[in-house]
Amino acid sequence: MELYNLIFLFSVFWHNCNAIMWTLAPNTQKCIKEELHANVLVVGEYDVTEVAGQKVDYIIRDSANHILSQGDSITKGKFTFVTENYNIFEVCFISKVPPEHRGVSQDVTLDIKVGIEAKSYEGIAEAAKLKPMELELKRLEDLSEAIVQDFTLMRKREEEMRNTNGKYYTGILCKVY
Repeated sequence: MELYNLIFLFSVFWHNCNAIMWTLAPNTQKCIKEELHANVLVVGEYDVTEVAGQKVDYIIRDSANHILSQGDSITKGKFTFVTENYNIFEVCFISKVPPEHRGVSQDVTLDIKVGIEAKSYEGIAEAAKLKPMELELKRLEDLSEAIVQDFTLMRKREEEMRNTNGKYYTGILCKVY
């Protein structure tokens, strides 16, 4: 089931949709995971259908179980954090229904924006008094910088993998006559 969630999340981000939505059964938990690089801005917005007598909490953790954000008895809101290092991050929504209530499924909508997509260019334009063309150039400059950083990181990871494979194969190769 965990692999299914990761594949689903990857396909959602790959197709660049605006938000994802699912049904959260009473007294259950649903988590999604995302692998992110260091120093990446993450902005999320959620909306949970309200049901009397029920509550939904959310929690965001890294792979070391550090809590980056959380909310209790949520219905609608936002969260923001910046990653400190390369890690896998998990966003969980937890349904809590008291024993005296039967419980009803609730719809959860989650919109997560990462990196350049999460940056508020409207605020930058107002603060710097930029014209529309200047703002678009700033956005494109940031986008090209992010692409260069991604390629640099991919090149570094490829080199590390090559070095790891080279060490492994060096020890098992033998001369054939």
